[in-house]
Amino acid sequence: MTSNASLHQRRMAAVPRGVGNAYAIYAERASNAEIVDVEGRRLIDFAGGIAVLNTGHCHPKVVAAVKDQLDKFTHTCFQVNPYEQYIRLAERLNDLVPGNFPKKTIFLTTGAEAVENAVKIARAYTKRAAVIAFSGAFHGRTLMGMALTGKYQPYKVGFGPFPTDVYHVPFPETGEKDGWQKSLKALETLFKADVGPENVAAIIIEPVQGEGGFNIVPFELLRALREICNKHGIVLIADEIQTGFARTGKMFAIEHSGIAPDLITMAKSLAGGFPLSAVTGKAEIMDAPAAGGLGGTYGGSPVGCAAANAVLDVMEEEKLVERANVIGKRMIERLTEMKRRNSFGNRIGDIRGLGAMVACELVTKDGTPDADLTKQVVNKAGENGLVLLSCGVNANVLRFLMPLTAPDAIIEEGFDILEKTIGQVLEASAKAA
Repeated sequence: MTSNASLHQRRMAAVPRGVGNAYAIYAERASNAEIVDVEGRRLIDFAGGIAVLNTGHCHPKVVAAVKDQLDKFTHTCFQVNPYEQYIRLAERLNDLVPGNFPKKTIFLTTGAEAVENAVKIARAYTKRAAVIAFSGAFHGRTLMGMALTGKYQPYKVGFGPFPTDVYHVPFPETGEKDGWQKSLKALETLFKADVGPENVAAIIIEPVQGEGGFNIVPFELLRALREICNKHGIVLIADEIQTGFARTGKMFAIEHSGIAPDLITMAKSLAGGFPLSAVTGKAEIMDAPAAGGLGGTYGGSPVGCAAANAVLDVMEEEKLVERANVIGKRMIERLTEMKRRNSFGNRIGDIRGLGAMVACELVTKDGTPDADLTKQVVNKAGENGLVLLSCGVNANVLRFLMPLTAPDAIIEEGFDILEKTIGQVLEASAKAA
């Protein structure tokens, strides 16, 4: 029988170390919020393939749509022979994305590609070069994506030099009252000291930082950025690659702030596990690049577009936007209860979330970030049958990204495992001390 150990040995010999693995647990099959590994062991999935599976593993309607498309054709390249699946999906996203103005959409393959193309479009439209991002941000692993990313380890180590004309503004400190005003002040200083606003093509921001630690952007900051971009003719880009498609209790997280960005980048849960990304935005901005300036051989794959159209159907039919708010409320309650009733409660720090995009920090007895405890909890959770991810600039944040289709009983079972796991790790540490 194939084992996790034998597969991992083969993986270590065949795949470079730069491709990390959260676990040496190899999937055999999966359904909704559960994975079965190659040894037949069941795991509850609180990672969702890093926010890709809001509609769960192998949703029947998504699978059926893909099978139907496979029987027709798998690829023509949209730039050679276009097809209706691409157009229909573009029309639907143009309607769903916030903003009372005409919109257009381009499809690509990865989130990083979406970010790269959003920057290209903004530069073509404004005839400017500079782009501003935020500390703690994650925007991809391509050269421009890494330049925009505001976290050095492990994403940038050894890969420079990076594209120029990229600047970073400090992200507001979590929990700091009016911290967003400090970010605005830093932006004003940047305009005076490093790059004039008339030279800035775009400001890009995640409405909730993903890799940065599930930090929610204060809505006041988003509204202020909208005003600044309006004033100076800067394109405002919302990176919704991790936050999009119902995760935060809105179809797009930016909707919570009441503003509309000029461009939105999306990927991950757009196509229920198939490689597809998109940029949607104001038609006049999207039309700025010349014919042939945008595209990609696999961009807008007919199979991916078919899956995405099915995903949008599922989200509407199963009311996953509403479901995200129900799940998020319960997660906050469970984490709060866990903190209150356990002796290790002082090791759980800030608990935060927007809809079902929820996280908690793990800290030392003194309240400082505890990356080592977080790593141990993630590893032990895998042994106990729970797939879990960490994040954060200080690597001490547990993030929860279970499918929005997960039954209540599965979610409760997952948090039972988490509670047991934290206790086991701390007990083992105490015995070893």
